[in-house]
Amino acid sequence: MIHPPAHTLQKSLQCIDGKGYKAYKEIQGAYAFDRFTLYIDHVQGDPFAHPSRLRVRVKRPASKFESLFTQSPSRTTALCDYLTRRFAHTAQRIAHGARGTGKGGVILIDTPGQEILPRTAMTANDTYIEARFFLGLPAFGRRIAGRDAQEMLLTELPAIVDDALFFTESQRKSLTHHVTCCEDADAIRERLGELNCVAFVADGALLARASGIDARPLQKGAIAFASPASLRLEIDRPNGGRITGMGIPEGITLIVGGGFHGKSTLLNALELGIYNHIPCDGREYVVTRADALKIRAADGRSISGTNISPFINNLPLGRSTTAFHTQNASGSTSQAAGICEGLEAGARLLLLDEDTSATNFMIRDEKMQKLVATDDEPITPFIDRVEALYTTYGVSTILVMGGSGDYFATAHRIIQMTHYQPHDVTDKAHAIAREHTSERAIEGAGPLKAITHRTLGPHSIPLGHGRHPKINTYGRHELVLGSTRITFDDVEQLVAPSQTRALAHALLLAAPLMDGCHTMREILNQVMETIEKKGLEALSDILRGDMAGFRSLELAAVINRARTLKSVPAPIKDMVNVWPQKA
Repeated sequence: MIHPPAHTLQKSLQCIDGKGYKAYKEIQGAYAFDRFTLYIDHVQGDPFAHPSRLRVRVKRPASKFESLFTQSPSRTTALCDYLTRRFAHTAQRIAHGARGTGKGGVILIDTPGQEILPRTAMTANDTYIEARFFLGLPAFGRRIAGRDAQEMLLTELPAIVDDALFFTESQRKSLTHHVTCCEDADAIRERLGELNCVAFVADGALLARASGIDARPLQKGAIAFASPASLRLEIDRPNGGRITGMGIPEGITLIVGGGFHGKSTLLNALELGIYNHIPCDGREYVVTRADALKIRAADGRSISGTNISPFINNLPLGRSTTAFHTQNASGSTSQAAGICEGLEAGARLLLLDEDTSATNFMIRDEKMQKLVATDDEPITPFIDRVEALYTTYGVSTILVMGGSGDYFATAHRIIQMTHYQPHDVTDKAHAIAREHTSERAIEGAGPLKAITHRTLGPHSIPLGHGRHPKINTYGRHELVLGSTRITFDDVEQLVAPSQTRALAHALLLAAPLMDGCHTMREILNQVMETIEKKGLEALSDILRGDMAGFRSLELAAVINRARTLKSVPAPIKDMVNVWPQKA
């Protein structure tokens, strides 16, 4: 298709200069520049509205990015991530900034953090490279600032594109490192299963972050990770050669140690090891299996039809826990639900920290057992289920515990963090457990029951009226879809607001499948298969650059926290184990 040349856009901007803001609608369309094509897909309604949606497309041969940068899905994701960061950095450097009123003058792209995620902000294929971004069309009051718009679209934007979307030899080293680092991390993750491990932490990794609100690595005083000899692995990477580090075996792993010695820091690195990280992040070779799920207590969340009987049973007044409903969960019931819902959605590795867990869910010591009889306690603590989760269903657990040595006898591996360094103290901890035998009784109502699937009923996610429900997202942990507001502060493995936007659009695909016939697992599978086949673009009927990839576990977590959710256990024929019994 032949598009009008760039000078046509210049003439249009000259013609509408000084007119009312809505006259900007006249410039929507595509324009051929010397080295790229500009698409103005949507013009904002006024200067205070969300900035306009634009795209620039460069033909792949003209971009000079060689095919080796996209020869695998991992490399393609990394290339797009690299280009997105370069576009954001260049726009910040070149763009003039605020112009006139409202949001005029801004040029924004969905800028990544420390993690490398699939994003709709950038796409690269054999035909073209395309950046999708937002631009605030300038105005004075509500009158078009035509000259400023010309400078933005005809001077600043071409300079950004020239710098960000065309390959130069000066980029080769950094770009190659970016894509090979991502590919190597994926290769390590793929090897975890054959090594009978659930996670890997490379020697030399820098786990500490700048602060609790800054995910960048700590620059001063960071201590390089050194694996204990008993847990050290060597893994060959496709690009970077052999690497050594600590392999965490399948089963039950306890992370212990004094306060402020790095227990939670290690767990945090592991929970985000489901993502690849940028070079020099410090965690680029901290790799966790993709189906790891962080579990924490979430007082006040809703629960709909979840079978929490493996952990909570025999409630007063005969209240059932095989299909438990509440709009105001306690810490223990929320944590039980989080585990059971996670297993239903496909989690095979659980990550828990005592600091964010309900104490009565984790353990009841022998003194409390003597005071409060087992018959009067409906909670089967996690300590009495964690082994069966592994031996029966192959679900591993990594648990941070600094206050209860009763877990020593249950854990297969105990790692002690001392001054941010790991030490394998398994033999010592097991000897202590044998020497100081606890009189604590194992609690629970018999063997671990099968985790059941649920069917989701109609109107579980009310969308309101109209063909196109309104979608709003607020940071990483809240969204509004139609008339449904969902908050999920306890879902800790989300790292970007653009993931939340993608999840909101995924709910639009999932909602029609909530018909009383499809199970949660079937709904998740259908949505994720659509994304796998068609990309994140399948989540919206318009091309947008503000969505990022997520897992089915996060989609399940958001659905489960909808207060309008209607779910019941599936028919008996569908009440099957999420996972085959462990051989």
